Amino acid sequence: MMLAEVEPIAQFKMNLRGKLIEPHDADYETCRKVYNGMIDKRPTMIARCLDEADVIAAVNFARENNLLVAIRGGGHNGAGLGMCDGGLVIDLSLMKGTHVDAVEKTIQVQGGCTLGDVDHATHAFGMAIPMGIQSTTGIAGLTLGGGVGHLSRKCGLTIDNLLEADVVLADGQFVRASEEENSDLFWAIRGGGGNFGVVTSFLFRTHPISMVYGGPMLWELTDAKEVMKWYHEFIKGASDDINGFFAFLTVPPGPPFPEHLHLRNMCAVVWCYTGKLEDAEKAFEPIRNFKKPALDLVGPLPVPALQSMFDPLMPTGMQWYWKGDYVKELTDEAIDLYIEHGSKLPTMLSTMHLYPINGAAGRVDKNAMAWNFRDANYAMVIAGIDPDPANKDVITTWAKDYWNAVHPHSEGGSYINFMMEEGQDRVKATYGSNYEKLVTIKKKYDPNNLFRVNQNIIPV
Repeated sequence: MMLAEVEPIAQFKMNLRGKLIEPHDADYETCRKVYNGMIDKRPTMIARCLDEADVIAAVNFARENNLLVAIRGGGHNGAGLGMCDGGLVIDLSLMKGTHVDAVEKTIQVQGGCTLGDVDHATHAFGMAIPMGIQSTTGIAGLTLGGGVGHLSRKCGLTIDNLLEADVVLADGQFVRASEEENSDLFWAIRGGGGNFGVVTSFLFRTHPISMVYGGPMLWELTDAKEVMKWYHEFIKGASDDINGFFAFLTVPPGPPFPEHLHLRNMCAVVWCYTGKLEDAEKAFEPIRNFKKPALDLVGPLPVPALQSMFDPLMPTGMQWYWKGDYVKELTDEAIDLYIEHGSKLPTMLSTMHLYPINGAAGRVDKNAMAWNFRDANYAMVIAGIDPDPANKDVITTWAKDYWNAVHPHSEGGSYINFMMEEGQDRVKATYGSNYEKLVTIKKKYDPNNLFRVNQNIIPV
């Protein structure tokens, strides 16, 4: 679009309670930055919305002026799909309202909230919802992609606990999506990403979880094959109360890690037990009896403390490149490949995680909502991470090589929140048998593909 006419932009500014930021504004450089420092996109304007009316005005302005649109919630999207070049960013990051209904055991959350905002609100009432592993993640992108985290085996994915959502559609309509209203849209947004509209608020079911028994256990890299084989069998049959994700990592050089382990490449499981705290030690007997870890930092802690445990290591602005897959089995051959590449972490923060998605998450029908891989055991992610832009190629090459090696041992698709911009074949593989239904719903709600800066479902 040619933005020669000043009047429409001036009118758009007048229609916003929030602020319209353009390249000449002092805060443009700050506001165009997202969590991944590798992303360097320059939109024509950023609408920092304060309410639903602002979002409606922004959607209408973009559609009427044929502008490319990106939707930014918490700004954590690894591929940078909350930002765009030369278009309009609809920025929800100032819409951070929450409301807990202690009687109904629900929480309503606006689209700009982070997981930390949600935990802050629910924890005061002794509640939690299942979501992620890092408090700075945006709730909107996490939810629309599915929502994998510490509580997945006990409570299901984040989308399994979504009761309804308020959505601004491509034509500017404001609608509610639930099992009772616009049920096809509700089906689609549970895993289908931002393809169908701008979700301005979510209503979640909460769970009476306040304290957990959790934290990391670390083992020597030489024990990795034994640990991975044991972990795979253990987590497949574990009680829903026990969650733990496996990782290859470099031990950070500071507390609470002892000095003799600093900067060592090790394997780990980060545990989260949601049963009664008085039963935790007994529940962990088979874990501790398997093989004594080099470090055991597992103990009682509040949910928000576990959720924010890794925040200091991962501030905004790091270089990120990640690749993921759904994984069902860990064969000996696959384990050898995981270890081969996991033992060559290119930078201190680079890592590989296997997040379990069995237990409660795995008992939901694969066609109940857009998120398709209910029969997988893990959502796997390989993340090349470093603060120095000079290491961009190093971490990218390592992540791609790792993924190329282990991908043949995967189920074929990926959790969309663990994907860069990887092309249409990967999007189709991710949704499998649900893809054609998603296309049908996309044609109904966004036939002209206004919302296409995402893992796009093309309406054709």
